[in-house]
Amino acid sequence: MTRIPSKPEILDWISANPTLTAKRDIAKAFGIKGAARIDLKRLLKELEAEGHLEKRKKTYQDPDRLPPVSVLQVLAPDADGDLFAAPMEWHGTGVEPRVLVIPRASDPALGQGDRILARLTLVQDQDYHYEARLIRRIGTNPRRVLGVFRKGAEGGRIVPVDKGSDREWSVASDATHGAKDGELVEAELAGPKQRVGLPRARIVERLGDPSAPKAVSLIAIHEHGIPDSFPDAVIAEADAKKPAGLKGREDFREMPLITIDPWDARDHDDACYAHADEDPKNEGGHVIWVAIADVAAYVTSGSALDREAHKRGNSTYFPDRVVPMLPDRLSGDLCSLHEGVPRACIAVRMQIDAFGEKIGHSFHRALMRSPAALNYEEVQAAIDGTPNDRTGPLLEPVLKPLFAAYAALVEARKKREPLELNLPERQIVLDDDGTVSSVNFKDRLDAHRLIEEFMVLANVAAAETLIAKASPLLFRVHEEPSPDKLDALRETVQAAGLNLAKGQVLKTAHLNRLLKQAEDTEDAELINISTLRSMTQAYYSPQNFGHFGLALRSYAHFTSPIRRYSDLIVHRALISAHGWGKDGLSPEDVDALEKTGTQISDTERRSMVAERDTTDRYLAAYLSERVGDEMEGRVAGIAKFGIFVKLDDSGADGLVPMRSIGAEYFHFDREANTLMGADTGMVISLGQRATVRLAEAVPVTGGIALELLALDGQSLPKGRRSPAGRSPRRKSAKAKRKSEKTSRKVKRSRR
Repeated sequence: MTRIPSKPEILDWISANPTLTAKRDIAKAFGIKGAARIDLKRLLKELEAEGHLEKRKKTYQDPDRLPPVSVLQVLAPDADGDLFAAPMEWHGTGVEPRVLVIPRASDPALGQGDRILARLTLVQDQDYHYEARLIRRIGTNPRRVLGVFRKGAEGGRIVPVDKGSDREWSVASDATHGAKDGELVEAELAGPKQRVGLPRARIVERLGDPSAPKAVSLIAIHEHGIPDSFPDAVIAEADAKKPAGLKGREDFREMPLITIDPWDARDHDDACYAHADEDPKNEGGHVIWVAIADVAAYVTSGSALDREAHKRGNSTYFPDRVVPMLPDRLSGDLCSLHEGVPRACIAVRMQIDAFGEKIGHSFHRALMRSPAALNYEEVQAAIDGTPNDRTGPLLEPVLKPLFAAYAALVEARKKREPLELNLPERQIVLDDDGTVSSVNFKDRLDAHRLIEEFMVLANVAAAETLIAKASPLLFRVHEEPSPDKLDALRETVQAAGLNLAKGQVLKTAHLNRLLKQAEDTEDAELINISTLRSMTQAYYSPQNFGHFGLALRSYAHFTSPIRRYSDLIVHRALISAHGWGKDGLSPEDVDALEKTGTQISDTERRSMVAERDTTDRYLAAYLSERVGDEMEGRVAGIAKFGIFVKLDDSGADGLVPMRSIGAEYFHFDREANTLMGADTGMVISLGQRATVRLAEAVPVTGGIALELLALDGQSLPKGRRSPAGRSPRRKSAKAKRKSEKTSRKVKRSRR
């Protein structure tokens, strides 16, 4: 009689032989033949039902998943020449997954034993589990260059796009990757350094026309001096890091801390969980857990990683790429709270009452394992009654308690009254070739607001804890608007027939009442934009001046240490304040806090400008096919040289040059921020509806030129142009002009 193996024996066999997991392989291993195969099939089905195995095609594998970015070790090619790799970090309870490496033409040759960092894609109906695309080979860090390829007799050369660089690179005929003369290319240095002559490079990607959309973000990166390649020492240091273990940490691996991010998120630095408070003294209250990746465990003060992160200040996000603050080994792997993988974290437990007020909190250094990495849309759909296979099992135990806690926080927010601007966020959607396929406005879901409220609460808890422990830290500071900006806002408000009172200490509640007055009126967008423009720029400082916009006395960034250096400083401060280890805030960190605050405030602004310039160029490329079309918009800016109109369908800002506005001379009133026609007395002010014709869209610069056709539905009146530099004849007296123009503006806006 044939002996049937036990379930543990079958699991041990599959674990030891990941390439021999078909039923026939298992039967052969245990000498099972004939009718005994039926018993084997029954055992395998039981193991599948119990969750120990997952059937994929004709093989059985463990259902656990690898992180989307993983370190792999390349295996020897199989009989068909295919290259497989094994994960260096596997925490599953079953079979180690098989990973097929899919090489690209530009990838370096890989051999058995090479360690690589790769992006993984889960596949179905194959005899392997993942396909891997090379990010880079561990231990190598080829320098990348961006420039215009100039074809020569034997290969060619690359002319850099950096403004301050005059060094060129030579390209051999077999390393051009098919590039054409005048194309923008990305290349990496090839071969040993040259003692004489130009350094050699190998083209790895053709980006086509330098003005094409796919080139836009790369040009912005180089134009603004954003570091986009890591020094060798930084890469080597990151590659040497090992996953943090349980030593010195609390074990949170059984706590269902889930991540909720955009569907295309590359890293997950925050996770959350909530439940009803069991304390009888807090009836109706909630306990909220927020866990943040413990980046400080890997990026220690004074290290090469730390110096580079300090230099970058933050990650920079473009529609087609991210320039990270930390190398992929950390940002996409060890510091990312991937599903089903143990990860180091610093967590805060926050106790709120039934009205959303925080009544207590505590910080913990722990090891967690997220049961699910979800996106905003699927979480919202689950709460709205249409859960999927991923959110269904989590709906009652995890998602509903999260939203119950959020509902309480909403009540506390209403009482606090932070600034409630309503400015839809624009999203540029790209095709595979980098062309803009559409420009959408992102939906604001309760799932988004939930995460925002949880993060704000966690940031407040971090600031309060460090203040209580007299620890140095960097605050996120947002000061109240300056008197000049408030006066400009009042001018706009009055022109719209609304009111913002003087003679009082300004609070966000006053601005919210103004925004509420403008809600559902034709001036709503104008008032929101003008209010935003009246705000001061937020910055980082070791001095606490509060956060005006959030209506908070103390605020520090704690929740995004993968992409913001400020948060890493706060993490180190928490480690030192709690005595958790030697990787906390160093004396050098403390001495440099003022300079660090200035540095990372500057890098934040640099990224904002680069992101804005990139968006402008993408929008210009998107609109370049519509030159000559009529479009609707609203006057969003007024200057001496013309007016800016924000287009409704794309959100792009275009310039109407002064010379093309009507047939008369327009006087620019800087104080009132208006233009007034010399002959007709017509006043152009912020917020007016505008019909324009697209005259020009230049992708290289991002410039959009418009021709003004009508304002507020009325064609422009015909006047005669006054000599340049002369004041308007009809309103020569400045005092009279100033007194009358406000009444005209109000009258026009009320029609």
